Amino acid sequence: MSTSMTGGTALFDTPVGACGLGWGDDGRLRGCCLPEADPAHTARRLRHQFPELPWHDTLPPAMAVVARRWLAVLTEGSRDTLADVALNFDGHAPFHVQVWQLARQIPPGQTRSYGEMARLLDQPPAMARAVGQALGRNPFAPIVPCHRILAAGGLAGGFSASGGVPLKLQLLQLEGAGLGAAASPDQPGLF
Repeated sequence: MSTSMTGGTALFDTPVGACGLGWGDDGRLRGCCLPEADPAHTARRLRHQFPELPWHDTLPPAMAVVARRWLAVLTEGSRDTLADVALNFDGHAPFHVQVWQLARQIPPGQTRSYGEMARLLDQPPAMARAVGQALGRNPFAPIVPCHRILAAGGLAGGFSASGGVPLKLQLLQLEGAGLGAAASPDQPGLF
């Protein structure tokens, strides 16, 4: 991404509604917003989250590329993990950053459980709750795909974004995740 862009915030349209991005002068993402009840609510949330960043009516080229890549995951079945998109983790708890970085490695259409995430982080099973808390504080959804993390037994678990669990399930369906009885043996169903 370009390091000469001016930081800011802007919305872009997706199949699930208007999403938002906030980025710094260095071009790294500072956060994302999944859709609220309507675009005006999403814009208010984005401005509240990043009051110091100017509002842009459109995404600058580097951020538009990020948005297009994520849209390709939703609409074209792209398997792009967006793992190369630069995120600004400054000021976030180190454990949260570890969880978010691990979540970024999950390909579209695949899922992991909170317990699996804890195990992959070399943590005891009891840390599954801490993994869930870290994902609940994820400011980068969907670039950090917290919607791909499920509760034990393939249950949906929670989802702190506006739209809750129904939005989580919609995102997983758009990505082609196995749902219900149609899930493969190595990919748990959601029901």
